[in-house]
Amino acid sequence: MTEPLRLYSYWRSSAAYRVRIGLGLKKLPYETVPVHLIRDGGEQHSEAFREANPQELVPVLQHGARLYRQSMAILEYLDETWPTPPLLPALARDRARARALAQTIACDIHPLNNLRVLQYLEHEWNAPQPERDEWVRHWITKGFTAFEALLDDNPATGEFCEGDAPTIADCCLVPQVYNARRFGVDMERWPTIARIERACLALPAFDAARPERQPDCPEAQRA
Repeated sequence: MTEPLRLYSYWRSSAAYRVRIGLGLKKLPYETVPVHLIRDGGEQHSEAFREANPQELVPVLQHGARLYRQSMAILEYLDETWPTPPLLPALARDRARARALAQTIACDIHPLNNLRVLQYLEHEWNAPQPERDEWVRHWITKGFTAFEALLDDNPATGEFCEGDAPTIADCCLVPQVYNARRFGVDMERWPTIARIERACLALPAFDAARPERQPDCPEAQRA
């Protein structure tokens, strides 16, 4: 697998953030191709990018001549192509739990506070900024309350979401916590989530994937 990897990404996209973590855990070098989701109405809507992804969303992973879309599918592709270290546990029951936790975020929490939803609320329903922010906080709070219960009530929860090694679930959790803090959500009400996030960010792969570490991050936002 010597073909180069290229990730179409936006520094603050949580879906792209998931894939950056996965690439980092696999220690795979890649080129970042920034796609600015705000500038000029959003570069994801350009004709050139629509050829890469008709959904007009990031991330897109290019491996050689092939393009892969949807962050969860990309993470599983990385895991099947480069199995070590694994992003999914060895046992079927543990894989099912890791996938379920990941999908709780990727399918249930994140879509409700994605950029295109917030832009629709703004442009079509004229919802002011405070109401849009409250929308985001409401759905993150509801989702994280359930997520915390799933972690706290299961002996499979270890240092990370599933056991003592990071999995696809942690790849999804950390970016969603970043979004929560961005919108002023108090994370201390969910101590297990907060503990796991700290364990993740102590690892180089998670630290390097932070939005403020990305080449397209505005200088004013860098840590």
